[in-house]
Amino acid sequence: MSATIAPIRTRRRRRELTMRWGVGALLWLLAVAFVVPFVWMLSSSLKRNIDVFVVPMNWIPDPVQWLNYVEVWIGSGSLLRFFGNSLLVSGTSLVGDLLTASMAGYAFAMLRFRGRDRIFFIYLATAVVPSQLLLVPRFMFFQQLGLYNTLWALILPGLFTLYGTFLMRQFFVASPPELGEAARIDGANEWQVFWRIYLPLARPMLAALGIISFVGSWNDYETPLVMLSTENLYTIPLGLTTFIDGDGGLSAGLAMAASFSAVLPLIVIFLLFQRHFVAALAHTGIK
Repeated sequence: MSATIAPIRTRRRRRELTMRWGVGALLWLLAVAFVVPFVWMLSSSLKRNIDVFVVPMNWIPDPVQWLNYVEVWIGSGSLLRFFGNSLLVSGTSLVGDLLTASMAGYAFAMLRFRGRDRIFFIYLATAVVPSQLLLVPRFMFFQQLGLYNTLWALILPGLFTLYGTFLMRQFFVASPPELGEAARIDGANEWQVFWRIYLPLARPMLAALGIISFVGSWNDYETPLVMLSTENLYTIPLGLTTFIDGDGGLSAGLAMAASFSAVLPLIVIFLLFQRHFVAALAHTGIK
């Protein structure tokens, strides 16, 4: 009997090992496919314009053009003002989104009031409206309020997000209600239950939402394109277009240096908070 089972177990282990190696090799190929464009961007950012599109490509720049980064940061086309605008818009939108999404998610998950589920369903139904369709009405609305060509036209829409509310609601729905009931028995009001009991438990989800909100606001190109007309107010995505001259010519080396500088903060933020991001997705069951 044991002599018969042993070969079966051996074959099963071989199949599992082969599948594991196959999946690992596929994941490595996908990882390389995603990393190669960033490596090309970094390599091109250290080249002269005439060397960027040379075929075959030289992955190691020769000579190394460090002046591209000097020009991008302290030259006449400095990105500093664009970085400042993007940090202000993304940071303010991030704080507002975390606050409003956590409170709205808690209300839809934990509080009982008339029409709660219907209101949430209607709220979710607005997701079927493409964001591009809202640009013109939003433009007209902010123009009438006198907020056109100001950073407020970028900040205010980011203070409330459907996706953030949905994520926080999913988290609070999965949280044990016994914690809140025990706190209420001890005399805590609803705000104290939310702020002191459930919100600290939501740190992984808040970190995940913070990454999503910050990256989305940082990379937004369409909204600043419609809402801003003064170059001094440009955010990073619009600021990158300043490396294209009036005739459509591209300063490739400077553009790649600026692009790598723009994406580097996002990479750093994700690496710092990726553990919380994965924990949040695992908690809510999102695949």
